[in-house]
Amino acid sequence: MMELVEVTKVYSRGHSSVQALRGVSLCIDGGEFVSIMGPSGSGKSTLMHLLGALDTPTTGQALFQGRDLHRMSDRERSLLRRTRIGFVFQFFNLLATLKAVENVALPLLLGGESAGKARQRSLAALERVGLSHRADHFPDEMSGGEMQRVAVARALVTEPAAVICDEPTGNLDSATSKEILSLLRDLPEKGKRAVVMVTHDPTAAAFGDRLIHIRDGLIEKEEENGAPVIPVPPPSRLRVFPEA
Repeated sequence: MMELVEVTKVYSRGHSSVQALRGVSLCIDGGEFVSIMGPSGSGKSTLMHLLGALDTPTTGQALFQGRDLHRMSDRERSLLRRTRIGFVFQFFNLLATLKAVENVALPLLLGGESAGKARQRSLAALERVGLSHRADHFPDEMSGGEMQRVAVARALVTEPAAVICDEPTGNLDSATSKEILSLLRDLPEKGKRAVVMVTHDPTAAAFGDRLIHIRDGLIEKEEENGAPVIPVPPPSRLRVFPEA
């Protein structure tokens, strides 16, 4: 589904440079829910950007369903993100002037779908997250948890192969966070949709099938189902693939 092979990422800052990732390999299969944790500056956001086709590596390969992102044009990557990847962000990123159903329909409308069909599919997505009764409400008429549900519905409306979540509970109270995490937990489909969640919250991270710890641009260790496994060795030639 998603694969990084010996990936590095270097950002230039004036006359200096920052190496965000230092030879990381990682494979995420369809149906997996993978959590990524790490301190500030560890490289977890960069890892998310590469997995979500928001960026390309400096060296190494970033693959989505076998396609090398570096070999794709900006337009092709944009189309991939719009049709095959759903995103859920900490700050919801809903348009204040659009109703819930219109916010959810936006990716479909941008893809050229008719307004009638887009609304129908958007209502179905809102139904899936338990929010069909709020379809014609604006964001400022909804709670934080409801807004995040709308964001999840928007991520799902194109039936993507992967859903990328960036601190999806960072702006929510603990009770609402559990509701959203339970919703996300139900999104993976065996052999099909994968979910990747970047979080700083260990409670949230525990919802994943696998937990990847990243530090100083390297994968430090991996856990499965809450049970620690052998830490990954420090050399840059690093591979973390799920067992066959």
